[in-house]
Amino acid sequence: MRSIVQPGPPVRERIQWVEGRGRAFSFTLQAGVPLLEGARRGFAAEGFAGGVMRWTGGAFGPFGYVMPALSKTGENAAFYSDIFRPAGVARLKMATMTLGARDGAPFFHCHGLWTEADGRSNGGHVLPEETVVAEPFAVDAFGIDGAAFTAAPDPETNFKLFGPVAHPAAAVETTSRAFALRLRPNQDFAGALETFCRERGIISAKLHGGVGSTIGARFADGRIVGPFATELAVTSGVIATGAGGALEAELDIALVDYLGGIAEGRLTRGDNPVLMTMELVLEVLAEVARP
Repeated sequence: MRSIVQPGPPVRERIQWVEGRGRAFSFTLQAGVPLLEGARRGFAAEGFAGGVMRWTGGAFGPFGYVMPALSKTGENAAFYSDIFRPAGVARLKMATMTLGARDGAPFFHCHGLWTEADGRSNGGHVLPEETVVAEPFAVDAFGIDGAAFTAAPDPETNFKLFGPVAHPAAAVETTSRAFALRLRPNQDFAGALETFCRERGIISAKLHGGVGSTIGARFADGRIVGPFATELAVTSGVIATGAGGALEAELDIALVDYLGGIAEGRLTRGDNPVLMTMELVLEVLAEVARP
């Protein structure tokens, strides 16, 4: 399997995880409100400090973003482009978001695809401090209680990255057992999730959110994304028992690579290693009966 040498030594724990409970809900982001503040309000109204979001449609303006890029200094395996601030309103095709905290304040990690006012299709990493909702639009969210995503220095990648941490549980309504996860580099996306579930007796699960990067991409229909640095968003994901009796992850994604190429589709299992990180919430739908 492909791999990328990171600037720091690999951490023994390849999956960061914290168990909690959660609940799915929807809300509407209002025009004229910064995206970060709108997301914070939506979760707070349901009693959650954070969680994950996914949506299709919507519009931003003003809007700031960066794309994946090669590292100019060698201090990271890959980096970000300069900031883009397209004029007018950008219309979203889809996006996913992790809402958590950085330096003690709300923060998010968001990837998506969109069309800019001049007709150019693009995608990348949405900047919290530079993005405002242009028109009202609805989002699907999953709040998690007992866990939270917090940005912290990651010596392996030399980035400050979101990872799950334990968080005091609140008196909030939940419906499901859930895990906040972060997958570390150079492990297959699907395989890591399948192993995680198998070790815990989980036989059916649903992914919520899903923000990260893979080393290029290999799709189930045979398509290949060659450029190694990507920004990826999960459009849907489930883990269930396949025809052969083993757990299988079905992961549909959208990405942009560092050359500006856009790709969407279902990833093949076993050949899509994580580049920097992959954050998501795993909702448990069914599990082996415990003694």
